[in-house]
Amino acid sequence: MFFSLGSVTALVAGIFALHVVQKLCFPYFWKDVFYLVKVIRYGARLEIFKITSKVVTIIDRFVQQAERIPTKPFLIYEGITYTYQDINERSNKLANVFLEQGTLKKGDSVALLMNNEPDFICVWFGLIKLGCAVAFLNTNIKSRSLLHCFNCCGAKTLVVGADLLDSLEDILPSFLEDNISVWAMKNESSHTEVQTLLDKMDKASDKPTPPALRAATSLKAATLYIFTSGTTGLPKAAVITHLQSLKAAAGFWAYGGSEDDVVYIPLPLYHSAASLIGIGGTIEMGATCVLKKKFSASQFWNDCRKYDVTIFQYIGELCRYLCNQPKAEGEKKHKVHMGVGNGLRQDVWREFHRRFGEIRMCELYGSTEGNLCFMNHIGKIGAVGRSNFFYKLLFKYDLVRYDMVRDEPVRNSQGFCQHVNKGETGLLLSKIGASSPFFGYAGSKQLTEKKLMRNVFVKGDAYFNTGDLMAEDAEDFICFKDRVGDTFRWKGENVATTEVTEVLGLVDFIQEANVYGVEIPGNEGRAGMAAIIVRPECEFSGKKLFDHVLNDLPGYARPLFIRLQESMEMTGTFKQQKFNLVESGFNPSTICGPLYFLDFSEKSYVPLTNTLYSSILAGERKL
Repeated sequence: MFFSLGSVTALVAGIFALHVVQKLCFPYFWKDVFYLVKVIRYGARLEIFKITSKVVTIIDRFVQQAERIPTKPFLIYEGITYTYQDINERSNKLANVFLEQGTLKKGDSVALLMNNEPDFICVWFGLIKLGCAVAFLNTNIKSRSLLHCFNCCGAKTLVVGADLLDSLEDILPSFLEDNISVWAMKNESSHTEVQTLLDKMDKASDKPTPPALRAATSLKAATLYIFTSGTTGLPKAAVITHLQSLKAAAGFWAYGGSEDDVVYIPLPLYHSAASLIGIGGTIEMGATCVLKKKFSASQFWNDCRKYDVTIFQYIGELCRYLCNQPKAEGEKKHKVHMGVGNGLRQDVWREFHRRFGEIRMCELYGSTEGNLCFMNHIGKIGAVGRSNFFYKLLFKYDLVRYDMVRDEPVRNSQGFCQHVNKGETGLLLSKIGASSPFFGYAGSKQLTEKKLMRNVFVKGDAYFNTGDLMAEDAEDFICFKDRVGDTFRWKGENVATTEVTEVLGLVDFIQEANVYGVEIPGNEGRAGMAAIIVRPECEFSGKKLFDHVLNDLPGYARPLFIRLQESMEMTGTFKQQKFNLVESGFNPSTICGPLYFLDFSEKSYVPLTNTLYSSILAGERKL
C-alpha cells in the first residue's frame, strides 16, 4: 500500500514537473500541436483530391451548403438578407443566360468589374458553374491598365456593374476593336454596343446547370485571375488554382471559426483577402457574412452590433482608422471575438485592444500569387506568423541576407545565398516543390520567371522571391520588416513604382523620374514620392502634374511628394538608386532642393514648407 501510494505520488510529481518544464521551455507546445493537427487534416483532404482526381471545389462546397442549409442567411448586404438558396438560384440564372446565349464555353476567361454587392458573388459563382475562369478587375485601375488586364488573361467577355459602366465610356471603342463583348448588370443601356443582363436574368431559369460544366479534375486548374501590382509595372494576373482557393478558404476554420460565426467583410471583393478568405471561408464553415460596399470607420461598430458580427476582416489601415475615431460610450459592447487580416502595427494593435476589448487578432501572411502562408495562431502582438520544427518540415522557406544599398541578395564566393542568424532581418524565399507549387502569372512566362530565384543554395534549386524582408526570433515568431525593390504598400494596396514612373514619364516637362515610398509617422505602409528631373527647356508645373496623376493613376498610387533633382544616383548595374532617397524622407529642412506636396484643396502640387511638413506629421492633413 505504501509502495503504491508512493508510486502514485511520484507519478503525479513527475507529471507536474513535466508540465512545469513544458510551460517554461515550450509555452506554446499544445497550441502548436492543435494548430498543426488542423493543418495536416486539411492537407490530407487535399491529397485525397489529388489521388482520386475527384476535386471538391469552392463552388461545389457552396452548392453542398445550399442543399444542406438552404434557408440559412449566407449574405447580408445593406440590411437585406440573402440565403444560401437565394444566391445559389440567382447564380444559376446568370449561368443559364450565358448558356442560352451560347457565348461562353467551359475554359473561357471572363473579366468581372464590379464594386462590392451581392451580384458580384452571383456573377462569380454563375460563371464558375459554366466552367469559366473569372478575372477580378481592380475598380481603381484606369483605361490603359484595364486594356492590359484583358491581354493578360485572354478574356473576351466583360461583366460590369451598373455603377461602373460610365467609367468605361472612353475605352468601349477599344473593346469593340478587340472583339470583347461587354455585359452590364442593368435592365437597359444607352450604349448600343453594351448588352444587358438583369432583364435576361429575370426571364432565365434558376435550375442548376449540368455539374459536368463546373467539374474539375485537377487541383492545379485555374479558377480565378486576381491582379496584383509588382516590380514589373502594370498589373499582373496571378493564376489562382483550386488548390489555392481551397487553402485560403480554410483560414477562418484554422483559427477556430465555426458555422455559428457572422463574418464582416469591408474589404473589396476583387482582393484575394475578401474573396478567397472572406467569402470562401464563410462557405467552408457554413456561416453568414455581412458584406459592406465600402469600409466606413463611423459605421463599423454599429454594423457589428446590428448584425451580431463575431469575426471581421481587416488590413492594418482599417484598424488604425477605427482607433482614430472619436471615443464613444460602450465601445466594448459587441460580440466580435476575432479579427483576421494582415499589416497590423504593434502600437495600433495595443490601442485597438485597449479601446475595443481583448479581441483575438489573427495576423496572417501570404501574397496572392505566393506559395507560402504564415498564421499567427498564438496571437503574439507584432508577429505575422509562427513557425516551428514540424512546420518547417512541411513548408520549406528561408531568410537570406539582403544588401539594401545594392538592392539584391548577398551571395558568397560560390554564388550561393547566405542564411541570416536568428533575429536578423533577411529576404523571405519559399522553395518551389510538389507540396508548394508556384503557378505564376497568366500571359507571360517572363513575368513568372522574374519572381523566381534559382541556384539559391545548390545548383538547380528554385525559390519564390516574396520581395519581403522578415525576421524570425528565438521563439520562432516571424515579423514583417519591409518591402524591397520596386514595390511598396500604401492604403492597403501594392504600388508598382515602375508603373507610376511610366505614367509620370508621359508629362512633357519630366525628363526622368524615380518613384519610391517614404514612411509618414502614424500611417501604415509608405506614401508615394517621386524624385524627378525637369527637362532643361521646361519648367515644373504643379497644376499640370496634379491633373495628370489624377486622371491616369489610382488614388493609392499617386505620389504625395515630389522632389526636384538635377541628376539621379545610379547603382553599379545602372539601376536607379532608391535606398538613399528613402532614407532621406521628405523633410524640407534636411533636403536640399525643392519639394512639393499633393494638395487637393489647391488642385496642384504645392511647395512643401516646414509649416506644411509639421501639419502632415501632426495628422492635420488628409493623405
